[in-house]
Amino acid sequence: MNRRTSSPRPRPFRRRRASPSPRSARRRFTRLPVDPYILALLGTVALAALLPASGTTADVAGGATTGAVALLFFLYGARLSTREALDGLKSWRLHLTVLACTFLMFPLLGLAARGLVPFVLTPELYSGLLFLCLVPSTIQSSIAFTSMARGNVPAAICAGSFSSIAGIVVTPLLAALLLGGGGGGFSPDSLLRIVAQLLLPFVAGQLLRRWVGGFLTRHRTLLGRVDRGSILLVVYTAFSQGMVAGVWNRVTPGRLGALFAVEVVLLAAMLTVSWYGARRLGFDRADRVAIQFAGSKKSLAAGLPMASVLFGAQASLAVLPLMLFHMLQLVVCAMIAKRRSRDPLPDEPLSDPPSPARKHAVTGQT
Repeated sequence: MNRRTSSPRPRPFRRRRASPSPRSARRRFTRLPVDPYILALLGTVALAALLPASGTTADVAGGATTGAVALLFFLYGARLSTREALDGLKSWRLHLTVLACTFLMFPLLGLAARGLVPFVLTPELYSGLLFLCLVPSTIQSSIAFTSMARGNVPAAICAGSFSSIAGIVVTPLLAALLLGGGGGGFSPDSLLRIVAQLLLPFVAGQLLRRWVGGFLTRHRTLLGRVDRGSILLVVYTAFSQGMVAGVWNRVTPGRLGALFAVEVVLLAAMLTVSWYGARRLGFDRADRVAIQFAGSKKSLAAGLPMASVLFGAQASLAVLPLMLFHMLQLVVCAMIAKRRSRDPLPDEPLSDPPSPARKHAVTGQT
């Protein structure tokens, strides 16, 4: 009886599927120009303009805002895994590069914009623009855009987290140094309020994480709504104070247009510096993607509570540049991430099926 020897049928060549994270990020940011959260922010500003909180209502709103800010930073501390933060220290060069972009390059560009006062920007708008340059980087959107562009997502997570932690201390110190008495309601006492309202709740969240971390993980969606609701409350309170104090009478449409043009130049400069600077420093493509998105963006969630503490009644004008920059960076970075998602990766196979030896090297088949 003849025994037939049959070789195993070769498996058809298939491209490796991308991880689900980039696809989910694409779906999340596909309609960025009409992001519901941006519309909610604009609606909150309109509500404050039509029905500003005053008198007893303003006192209640102010107390609620103080509690919401403390809760917000408590949740930040409780969510951040200490083990993940320690593991992220392995990419210390990348994190230092992001921190240099956030707290060195941005402030230098903000100081350079001082020459635009008073011809292009009013002193109040310039204070807000300079404060924007002192705010830490984002976490969620930096991760999502890095994932879309197929960059180093773990590095983006750690870089955004480190920037947010550093910003709790660095942002008020830079504000004290660069803004001084011209920073609206800023005073040395503001530093103590920052510690009481931001730093202490953050540390408490870290200390209680082992007991509340599981609950936060299971109810992440609900807590995300709490985060955004807290930010909307801060926006309403700040803009209500501005309406009652009459600060909006000093802003014209021409000044707003000039502010938008300045912020377009600012964002373009940081996107260029972070990308080509990282290349000169020898980072690979995946790390450059993480550096560009984490190093060129500013956190609305961290900046608004700080501004409400630092600027007091002048917070509405102080946060206006930050809100405008937030919307601008989402739209521009979404377009860049979608374009980078089509870039060929160094280990990605070509469209034609490779030879068997090449196929084994790429797909890991044996």
